[in-house]
Amino acid sequence: MQSYEQKKVLVTVKTYPTPASKGAEASCTAGVTDDGKWIRLFPIPFRFMGGNKQFSKYQWIEVAAKKSSDPRKESFEVDIDTLKILSDPLSTKDAWKARKEIILPLQAPSLCYLQRTRKQTGDTLGVFKPKTIHKFIIEPDTPDWTTSEREKLLQYSIYDKHPLKPLEKIPYKFSYRFTCDELHCRGHKLVCIDWELGQAYRQWKQKYGEKWEWAITNRFETDMILRYDTHFFVGTVHGYPGAWIIIGLFYPPK
Repeated sequence: MQSYEQKKVLVTVKTYPTPASKGAEASCTAGVTDDGKWIRLFPIPFRFMGGNKQFSKYQWIEVAAKKSSDPRKESFEVDIDTLKILSDPLSTKDAWKARKEIILPLQAPSLCYLQRTRKQTGDTLGVFKPKTIHKFIIEPDTPDWTTSEREKLLQYSIYDKHPLKPLEKIPYKFSYRFTCDELHCRGHKLVCIDWELGQAYRQWKQKYGEKWEWAITNRFETDMILRYDTHFFVGTVHGYPGAWIIIGLFYPPK
């Protein structure tokens, strides 16, 4: 039987929460271990966790984890009660130098490369720099949770006796269309489920009203192309090993 072991992880990715079979909802969290390997921590019931455990991206955390039943090699189940925050977020000074020192050694040549080598390497997490970001796409999605999803959200949570504000369904899908730095790349369109993007939608629809699409496009298309050296954190979808999505953005300034 698989036993728990202590893992030190620099958190690089938090996705917008989704309804979960255990504990009502969860956010997929990924990062880099202190020995330089990708790891996926799931489930992380972030909104139900106490303030002393609500970590930010680019903080080092320590948690007891064991390999999960998820066949993806980087996927680990965690014991939330053991989670400790070890540091402040890594500095953004010198164009994110401290963050780059950990992330960039893991950089893949392209999404095309990750797709091509997945079966040989088993890699289902990665980071790469697209050659060209062509467009940030906003498309309507289902406006509410399904019956099954609502039932999951109404579960009694083992993490918090006091229900939080219900998880908001984002009625849009956000995607990037881009080309890899490979001669024969035909281009890709990948959904992006980064928590930062989901939170931007929730906040900016209130702040900007009917102009929220302009605000979000300005940030996640114009700025990502012109102001930042944008990389994509990507991962495969559970149950669909050949399907990749963008799970986070790495964007030091140019």
